[in-house]
Amino acid sequence: MMSRLLFFLFSCALSLGFAPAQQKPNTQKTILTFAIDDDIGPGMNRRVKLALEQAEEIKADLIIIEMDTYGGAVNDADDIRTMVLESPIPIYVFINKDAASAGALISIAADSIYMAPGSSIGAATVVNGVDGAAAPDKYQSYMRSMMRSTAEAKGRDPKIAEAMVDEKIQIDGISEEGSVITFSVSEAKRYGFCDGEYESIEAILEAQGLLADEVVAYEPSQVEDVINFFLNPAVSGFLILIIIGGIYFELQTPGVGFPLAASILAVILYFIPYYLNGLAENWEIILFIVGIVLLAIELFVIPGFGVFGILGIVAILGSLVLGMLPNQNFDFQFVPTADLFAALLTVVLSAVIGVALIFWLTPKVNQWGAFKTISLATVQAKTEGYTSTLYQENLLGRTGKVHSRLRPSGRVEIDGEIYDAYSRGEFLDKGEPIVVISTEGTSLRVKKQEA
Repeated sequence: MMSRLLFFLFSCALSLGFAPAQQKPNTQKTILTFAIDDDIGPGMNRRVKLALEQAEEIKADLIIIEMDTYGGAVNDADDIRTMVLESPIPIYVFINKDAASAGALISIAADSIYMAPGSSIGAATVVNGVDGAAAPDKYQSYMRSMMRSTAEAKGRDPKIAEAMVDEKIQIDGISEEGSVITFSVSEAKRYGFCDGEYESIEAILEAQGLLADEVVAYEPSQVEDVINFFLNPAVSGFLILIIIGGIYFELQTPGVGFPLAASILAVILYFIPYYLNGLAENWEIILFIVGIVLLAIELFVIPGFGVFGILGIVAILGSLVLGMLPNQNFDFQFVPTADLFAALLTVVLSAVIGVALIFWLTPKVNQWGAFKTISLATVQAKTEGYTSTLYQENLLGRTGKVHSRLRPSGRVEIDGEIYDAYSRGEFLDKGEPIVVISTEGTSLRVKKQEA
């Protein structure tokens, strides 16, 4: 008996001496917050992606999204939903007034949903961007499946989630046929789509006993600010002016390089912001390049101006318009009419203004003081005794043929000799007969010899 008592006391002493002391749990957390407070689209898609990346960089323990949106593009909502579902960091959503349509889908994907007084969640029927009418059933079916699977993944009622999309689904005591579900705060709490009603994010943290060591509000970087600056339609229109002007002046003065460089830079600054935001796709950029190639073929290879030139202009302008819109392979079902009109107006108006400025500025360029520093703008008039005749007058009236295409300048061949020449404005193909009509200047002036 004594031995057992000694063994018991010895065991207790060992446990007291060697058992690790329990540490006080650390409740301090790093929390990142950001807002979804605008239409769900490519820009919001990129914002969420960057915010979640920042949360991982700072090793955040919790992410809180402040939600206030009426929805937006289904494809971008699906991308955001997937990011929320796959986030290794817990995500709470605080609905501060509205989580409709795509906003409801994203909210259901979160680990917890909290709502401010007077808020609502639901009404996830897919509508088109033209008149707000319900989209075809294939889109509704896709949205229903996303709502259902998302609710199942987070332990929420999938049937209720589907009824937020489809007005034909009737749930006893909750919804009637002919209307989709939109929950108030009390209804969302009753049916498991809200975990609590709070005035603010701070109130949520206090109620959940979360002692935040640091609350970081996501802010776009300076790079994002620059990108957003170039997404402004006014800036995009100005870049289109530079693109058109650069191409024109490069064709007029081949070999100079500066107009072409300015045009290429404007193309880069135009497409990259839209590309990073998911608006401009690879094929739209390729379409722009194809348009440039078609235009070059028309100007330098094929005589006159016809199909290739028209197709080139259409491809260039079309790519600039499509690059501004969130269309899916020419599917404009969910592109708002206002956005489509704004893109068309920006590109067409910029093109018209660009052409008008070209005709107005071209004769004035040489008068600019800055331009005189890089070009010879002085006029050496014949009345002042200057002459630039390089050819003998005996070439006047001589005939020959085009050696390299005149567009309108090029070279001609007369009696086996090659001369620089230019036409009166028309394009002449290689081999066409010509006659010299003037020998004054640095080139022969010729015209097509009629049969």
